[in-house]
Amino acid sequence: MKETFKKLITNFQERNFGTIVPRDYDIPTETKKIVSLIGVRRCGKTYILFSLIEKLRKNIDTSNIIYINFEDDRLFPIVLKDLDSLLEGYYELYPQKREEKVYLFLDEVQNIEGWEKYVRRIYDTENVQLFVTGSSSKLLSSEIATSLRGRTITYEIFPFSFKEYLGYKNIEINLYSSKSVSYIKNAFDAYLVDGGFAATFDENADVQKRILKDYLDLIVYKDIVERYHIKNQSLLKHLIKYMFVNMGTLISVNKLYNDYKSQGYKVGKDTLQDYLSYLQEAYTLFTVPIHRNSVKEEQRNPKKLYAIDNGFKKLFNISMSNDYSKLYENLAFLHLRRTTNEVYYFKQTQEVDLYIKTDKEYLVNVAYQIDDEKTFQREIDALAEGMKYFNLTKSYLVTTEKEETIQVEEGDIEVIPMWKWLVLEGNDA
Repeated sequence: MKETFKKLITNFQERNFGTIVPRDYDIPTETKKIVSLIGVRRCGKTYILFSLIEKLRKNIDTSNIIYINFEDDRLFPIVLKDLDSLLEGYYELYPQKREEKVYLFLDEVQNIEGWEKYVRRIYDTENVQLFVTGSSSKLLSSEIATSLRGRTITYEIFPFSFKEYLGYKNIEINLYSSKSVSYIKNAFDAYLVDGGFAATFDENADVQKRILKDYLDLIVYKDIVERYHIKNQSLLKHLIKYMFVNMGTLISVNKLYNDYKSQGYKVGKDTLQDYLSYLQEAYTLFTVPIHRNSVKEEQRNPKKLYAIDNGFKKLFNISMSNDYSKLYENLAFLHLRRTTNEVYYFKQTQEVDLYIKTDKEYLVNVAYQIDDEKTFQREIDALAEGMKYFNLTKSYLVTTEKEETIQVEEGDIEVIPMWKWLVLEGNDA
């Protein structure tokens, strides 16, 4: 294994990355902590590591940087004890580096059972700056919490946001330019349906679907079926389809259980709960609770269902014509979820789609079609009710094209097109 590590280290140090599209993450290259990046597979964690390495190469010797991808087939079957060969091999290549700081990048490290023990040991004993990535929130989070407590800072990585997508497409964000706005709107129409996985951006519709299907299969089989030894794979596949068809809608385990029972599935509530949990751990699915002042009350109410990327929806041959409202709401959720995991929906007499509380509080309703005056007024009334409850003076109604400010007794409701809401600087929402 030591010779394999030597080869991988040397080959990588000779690698030229070419053009790396910048992402909107401010990740330090110098910190006393271990830097952890977690997120769904193929969302760009590796290329963020490459951008950090490229930044380091401008200031330090390339040979002070080690990058290992633990999904490289040349490392299989690797186990925990083999990791000792990594730095041993490196120091045999560069014995003088024992006296210098080394930057160690461990990509998809969760593939090695017990990896956190090795990381903790070298963090405590070697002069290394450590970066680790993984595709499972539970594995990384639980292992970090137990073995690396106090030693790490964690960043969640998502597929490209709309602003990042515009950057990839070299589209200028200038809301005073009619030309720029035309390009932004055109790009939004594609992004809304196609999603934010970079590998799909320059491909035709057929290739996009094939890429996304491969990604979903990889997530399902690598991160869920293999890891948790799933026996009822047909149920899992059906659950995934249900998730993407029904994103933005309310879900409860009891309702799912009754639905599947009526369809002839032999399944227990615990199994359904486990499968939903696995999908969340793999960053495929998110469930959002109602906002209540007690956890028990939150648990008693159904949760809202959201997905990691809009692009997956078209894999299930669902007619998109009637589903743009769901795509809009899912996009709004992802926009907020990038800033915090404290995302809720709110309901008293009427429901508000999304509520977050970070350093500021936000209430957001999403309405794809609000041509009907009654529908529009219902959205406004729900936001006004929420503003009164939370004592807020501003909220958002995100729409297709409508743009105005509605004054209510509680304050201002900003009605704003989705594309504009996603690109505006400083709105934090």
